[in-house]
Amino acid sequence: MGTWATGPYGNDFAQDWAQDLHESNDLYFIADTLDNVLSPDHADYLEAPFGAEGLAAVETLLRLEGRGGAADEDSAGIDEWVAVVRPKYKSRTDLVEKAGRVLELVLGERSELRELWQDSEHYDSWRATVEDQVARLRRAG
Repeated sequence: MGTWATGPYGNDFAQDWAQDLHESNDLYFIADTLDNVLSPDHADYLEAPFGAEGLAAVETLLRLEGRGGAADEDSAGIDEWVAVVRPKYKSRTDLVEKAGRVLELVLGERSELRELWQDSEHYDSWRATVEDQVARLRRAG
């Protein structure tokens, strides 16, 4: 996985996900991503690509909820999409609840993404970024 930042959009998987998001104009793609991460197929072990896509989906949902993180070069495409979709967005508590479960999985012991970051010198920064998503999600719900 090409990674250049600890944020939710700072890797190849998230950027590919963001490109696919632009083909939708509603919450289907976000909901589908969250459901995919929470699928029983990943109950034993959550592989890194699914974890990275899950973090991107959660952050996008947070942006729709008005609780997004800092805008930067990595989030630019997402921020454009959110600007188009947000005026017709209706908060969905079911997605907020699923997003919380996704964050728990990504931070959990059976997460390849967590393992990869734990083996790097940037683990503390990455974990703080994900925990910030958890805190912002709790405020959104």
